[in-house]
Amino acid sequence: MYQDLLTKIHNAQRAGKPSMKAPFSNMDMAVAEILVTRGFVSAAAKKGRSPKRIIEVDMKYTDGVGAITGLKFLSVPSRRLYAGYKDLRKVKQGYGTAVISTPKGIMTADAARKQKLGGELLFEIW
Repeated sequence: MYQDLLTKIHNAQRAGKPSMKAPFSNMDMAVAEILVTRGFVSAAAKKGRSPKRIIEVDMKYTDGVGAITGLKFLSVPSRRLYAGYKDLRKVKQGYGTAVISTPKGIMTADAARKQKLGGELLFEIW
């Protein structure tokens, strides 16, 4: 799940690692691509063949400090949070990003608001 991927990325950045590897899933790859487009990691690539496919993520640092400073999981297995497009708000006055799972796929809250889509709130990252 995406929680494991995000925790591994956050821990690897705090440890100063140049890259990290995680098992592949379509949801994890969609989350990794969002992190690349929003500038939290420098690159994410799918490697390997079908049974042993992995995601390799290259970390992004600015002056030796990781690009990710905070992470908050909104939906957890015991409590799912859903919101309509009118309820989606900015994270850290626009400096962060909220990620939402919609019927049209996983996207940022800004993109979902523009397309007038609601869904399950996954996490906030800044």
